[in-house]
Amino acid sequence: MREKRALLTGGNGFLGKNLSKKLNEDGFEVSLFNEKINADSDFENSIKGKDYLFHLAWQTDLGKSMKNPIADISSDICGLVRLLEDCRKYNPNIKIIFPSTTTVIGHKNKIPSNEEEKENPVSIYDANKLMAEKYFHVYFKNYGLKSVCLRLSNIFGEHQRIDNPKRGVLNYMIGRALKNEPLTVHGDGNFVRDYSYVGNIIDAFVLASQSEKTNGQVYVIGSGKGKTFNEVVLAIQKNAQKMYDSSSEIIHAPSPKTNRINKRNFVADSSKFRKDTGWFPKVSFEEGLKKTMEFYKNA
Repeated sequence: MREKRALLTGGNGFLGKNLSKKLNEDGFEVSLFNEKINADSDFENSIKGKDYLFHLAWQTDLGKSMKNPIADISSDICGLVRLLEDCRKYNPNIKIIFPSTTTVIGHKNKIPSNEEEKENPVSIYDANKLMAEKYFHVYFKNYGLKSVCLRLSNIFGEHQRIDNPKRGVLNYMIGRALKNEPLTVHGDGNFVRDYSYVGNIIDAFVLASQSEKTNGQVYVIGSGKGKTFNEVVLAIQKNAQKMYDSSSEIIHAPSPKTNRINKRNFVADSSKFRKDTGWFPKVSFEEGLKKTMEFYKNA
């Protein structure tokens, strides 16, 4: 991986900061592109000579996508097509790594879930992520433009905001515990999720970029271990008591009518990706949670 050149869009975000650190440690030459990709941007020159493009820039607020879908399409989808066209014209040998989402399959799914699940998005955000996967497929099949899409879910870890539940509910709960605020569980809290430590996800990004087997593929990525929200919040409370001397209490409240969070359970089956890259989550949930809480304690 020495002397490999990588470009990151959205490099100042949660994934971008963690990925930049890892790529630099592994000897990549890393550049960031933090402008919007449109007709006026200088994206075509930024990709010239690059070996890899990690396209992380995306509007991630589901609620905002539903309120203004045209803005989302204009920014994310039109920007993606411009990105693909520039890569096709000015650097056809580049490889693109893209974070998609497991929510493209909608609410009804098996436990655990793999890439064979029927796609049934229920939000503009999900639909746009799925559309992005399809565009990558089209450009790979027609022009040989290499890409790989990683369907991610419930990532937590260092460098994520802890003051906004729309940017990761686990990190948000850590933030509340730091401030001795109540940890509110809406509904019964028994829905199951696959909570993935960011360090494991970053390893997956790097391995996906290096393997030729991943070209043109879509993968489901996760720890493979499901936890109820109640279990996660209790773990945060206990760690906060030990590390911060926190006195946060867990309280239960009715689930808002607009909240669809209890309608879906998810655990990842990443066996396809493991077979093609050798990846496995090296950091357990418990160790990842401690690392994350230590980071914010010292930040």
